[in-house]
Amino acid sequence: MAYANQAPPATGAELWPELPFAAWRDTCATLHLWTQIVGKIRRVQTPWVNHSWHVTLYVTARGLTTSPIPYGGRSFQIDFDFIAHRLLIHTSDGQARTMPLAPRSVADFYRELFAQLAALGLHVKIHTTPNEVVDAIPFERDEMHSSYDAEYAGRFWRALVQADRVFKRFRAGFVGKCSPVHFFWGSGDLAVTRFSGRPAPAHPGGVPHCPDWVTREAYSHEVSSCGFWPGGEALPEAVFYAYAYPAPPGFGAARVRPEAAAYNAALGEFILPYDAVRRAPSPDAMLLEFLADSYAAAADLGKWDRAALERSAFPFAPLR
Repeated sequence: MAYANQAPPATGAELWPELPFAAWRDTCATLHLWTQIVGKIRRVQTPWVNHSWHVTLYVTARGLTTSPIPYGGRSFQIDFDFIAHRLLIHTSDGQARTMPLAPRSVADFYRELFAQLAALGLHVKIHTTPNEVVDAIPFERDEMHSSYDAEYAGRFWRALVQADRVFKRFRAGFVGKCSPVHFFWGSGDLAVTRFSGRPAPAHPGGVPHCPDWVTREAYSHEVSSCGFWPGGEALPEAVFYAYAYPAPPGFGAARVRPEAAAYNAALGEFILPYDAVRRAPSPDAMLLEFLADSYAAAADLGKWDRAALERSAFPFAPLR
């Protein structure tokens, strides 16, 4: 049986869709701000968790979700559905509201979302200045960002699905402290972070519209972090990245496969173009190689206790 909101089956290259940043630059910027609004709602209603893990969104089979958010004795959840292109709000007492995802300004999205929340008896207040954005316009005044290309929003989500799947596979080999695989709406990237267990020097901060104490708490301990970023003005292409904080001596000169990967000194990160991965005969194998090598560079040069932090037998099924 066919369903009206059913996406066509993805096969071959469609599993790793083309995502040229120039083709969806405006949609990417608008969607980033919409996720910030939703993420801030989760942040103000959720008890603080180390390294701001309580603020993130998560990849689902249809888009992105907040997961359940507490509200007194009730809970609610907000989901982006990039198949039917709608925003859904569900409450634990059985109520629901839906908003279309379509071209509309950030201000309009903000107003309708908070009206829908109020109609559900959910009265939430957020700080309306975007985080980690240089030229930040308060949400309620932002009429500039208003693009939504459903095709490219869907491609972005499908790329997230693939990255999320491989990142979770990579995460399985670590028994030390490790973050979930989660979407940070501040910078708009999917990330997973491993920790050595040792304290790190105080982070210098300086992230636009983000208090330095938040950044310092996020980087309170040594990390090896990797992620997927869809692109932005500073680097206008979708990429996988990997970095260490603090970066041990020699980290930038380490050998990290595949050949398409390179160290970006300006960013302080190893960068692997998404397009190189999606075109590879085995995208999973190429990406896992990048994740493993960049982590090994951080852990070996940083003298992590790898024997205590990693599984003795990596529980991976054979690559196909």
